[in-house]
Amino acid sequence: MAAEPYSGPPSYPVPPRWGFPNLVWRRPTAVPGTASGEVRPIDRVPVLARSLGTILWTFAVLAVVAAGSEIWRYILLVQSRDSALNTSVVAYSDAIVVTAGLLTTILSLLPAGLSVWWLLVARHAAADESGDDPPRPVWQVLVGVLVPVANLPLALSVVGELEHAVLRRPRDARPKPSRLVLAWWGAWLVNWILLAVTIIWRLRPGVQAMADSVVLVAITDLTAAGLAIVTWLLIRRFSDLLMPIAPDRLRNLRVLKIDGAPEPEPHTSRPVGAAR
Repeated sequence: MAAEPYSGPPSYPVPPRWGFPNLVWRRPTAVPGTASGEVRPIDRVPVLARSLGTILWTFAVLAVVAAGSEIWRYILLVQSRDSALNTSVVAYSDAIVVTAGLLTTILSLLPAGLSVWWLLVARHAAADESGDDPPRPVWQVLVGVLVPVANLPLALSVVGELEHAVLRRPRDARPKPSRLVLAWWGAWLVNWILLAVTIIWRLRPGVQAMADSVVLVAITDLTAAGLAIVTWLLIRRFSDLLMPIAPDRLRNLRVLKIDGAPEPEPHTSRPVGAAR
């Protein structure tokens, strides 16, 4: 079949309506009505991380205050063995113990829920960045961090898989938890085990069992504060690895000296009168 001869550029009876939109250039995320206008998981990670930082540190301070009130109660119990106590001091101690313990228990639900939310969003963001699907479904993640007894070993797997994805390691490679993840898992185990031991010990009758439970509650509160701090360090590290480096965090570098570089080739001589 013979090719048609060229007849010039195309012509239209009316101006064509296809092409670029008639608007000023802007980022695709600012164009309404498109899929790019939705909030991506990677954009939610820093927002949740900042909120969690404030909440976790507040919880850690309250847990330390609750532990201090329990220690004060134990000191009063020891003093009551040899002498009578002032009723106002005992009432003040009991008020602090009840208030701090109640606030710590109620506030523990907020960082726990937000941490699970951040975990799910971070998994989705890491999967989007790597182009792979998350290694396990959402229901297995919830079981691994929320169901008692089952969450003791599974929490390490869930957080280790998230670190593996955040570091952009190969999907077929076995996750190797870092020291920070292992430290978080250790605090996680100690806190849950102490919580179970404290609940069981407080069911025992006797004055000595009550005194021992006061010490156990104080230690449990301190481990809860430590777990909150390590959790914040973990969230901050993963969030920094997921997010691109901000320009204000970069330092301008200047080359002062180069060692071991080969000498530059000498320039060829130019003939006299040659045009530049």
